Amino acid sequence: MKKTEKTEIISQIKELVGNSTGVFLVDYAGVNVTDINSLRRSFKQEGVTYKVLKNTLFKRALEEVGGYDKLYDNLVGMTGVAFAGENFVSPAKIIKKYFDENKKFSFKGCYIESTYYDADQLDTLASMPSKEEVMSSIVGSIAAPASGIVGAINAVFRDLVNVVDQISKKQAA
Repeated sequence: MKKTEKTEIISQIKELVGNSTGVFLVDYAGVNVTDINSLRRSFKQEGVTYKVLKNTLFKRALEEVGGYDKLYDNLVGMTGVAFAGENFVSPAKIIKKYFDENKKFSFKGCYIESTYYDADQLDTLASMPSKEEVMSSIVGSIAAPASGIVGAINAVFRDLVNVVDQISKKQAA
């Protein structure tokens, strides 16, 4: 590979890292092509970019960006990189699901924003709610008191109508 090609790849990697909310490293040893293609589709549906990069070029790009030094030790063997978009939890969920089903595609570690998570924390990351889930629970929490007030007002009117109906029935009898 020529030096200009390496420089171009490094700049592309730096751009991917800069535009990502999380960088996940996986070991894809033993995963067949059909499964890799299926994983790529799953990643793409969630807005995640998955790349297989040369370890030395990826390390050089991370060194130029700075702040990812804990990933260096994981850059050995067959390494795939998932760059998370808005939903930084989705790569962890996809990796865990595939690993649980096949015992392949193991998680090496990741950075989410500026925090490092090692391989032991995959279950924790995968169980975190996504951004959409957090937002919907917040909206639900905000809407709950309002719907409670509406329900209480409706109950008062319903009870009032019931009382008036009972009085009219009593007077008619």
